[in-house]
Amino acid sequence: MRDYLEKVSELLERNIPFVQVTVVETSGSVPQNAGSRMLVTQEGWFWGTVGGGKVEKRAIEEAQNLISGHQEGCGPTRTLLVSWSLNRDIGMTCGGSVKFYFEAQNLGDWHIAVFGAGHVGQAVVELLSKLNCRVTCLDSREDWLNRMPDSPNLKKLLTPDLASAVASLPKDSFVTLVTMGHATDSPVLIEILRGWQENPFPYLGVIGSKAKAIRLKQDIEEAGLPEGLKDVFRCPMGLDLGSNSPKEIAISIVAQLLAVRDGKEI
Repeated sequence: MRDYLEKVSELLERNIPFVQVTVVETSGSVPQNAGSRMLVTQEGWFWGTVGGGKVEKRAIEEAQNLISGHQEGCGPTRTLLVSWSLNRDIGMTCGGSVKFYFEAQNLGDWHIAVFGAGHVGQAVVELLSKLNCRVTCLDSREDWLNRMPDSPNLKKLLTPDLASAVASLPKDSFVTLVTMGHATDSPVLIEILRGWQENPFPYLGVIGSKAKAIRLKQDIEEAGLPEGLKDVFRCPMGLDLGSNSPKEIAISIVAQLLAVRDGKEI
């Protein structure tokens, strides 16, 4: 028990999101008894065991989904109670069943998606890494993603097709597009707007000028999307501070994100 509490304390102190997985009930032939525990982070197994093999692999996957916000059926506090037949649901030869309780800890409820790991993206993520939030940075360039600061609340996603990653974003994400330019921003924006009725993000911003905003609105029209969607995104995004350096632009963007989050639009 002391080892378990020390590991929990370590994760809490380091501000790392994690899930406590506990076996709360068993019947028949099972690999672990009730009371067995495991700790899981976004990266995977961290401490303990709930049976090893297939059942533990499945439990780790469920825990990771709970952290990312993609777990169906979880409560608002990110808890989950599941019961599995080891034979029918997991594919094990054991004939028993096991009930697991998943409880997520250390989750920042505020999620920001940063499309683009270039100079401005780097500066935005560096600022956000110091706040109580979860950040996903997406780019097709591995070398730029590798330059991102190390943070337990930062997820780096390497993908050759940024638009295809839109569907994986948690609901209520704040979304910023700071990719290499119009040619890479526009497909992501169009993909987001195609699903806007089902998932209207509370913040959607694109870096650029007023001229770029006009071009993006033309793209929306050419894509056959509703006229009203031309007004749901911000371009230019960020507060108008009159600054052009990446770090100062990042400050203006993060300031606007905070203002929108807190309902204090400037």
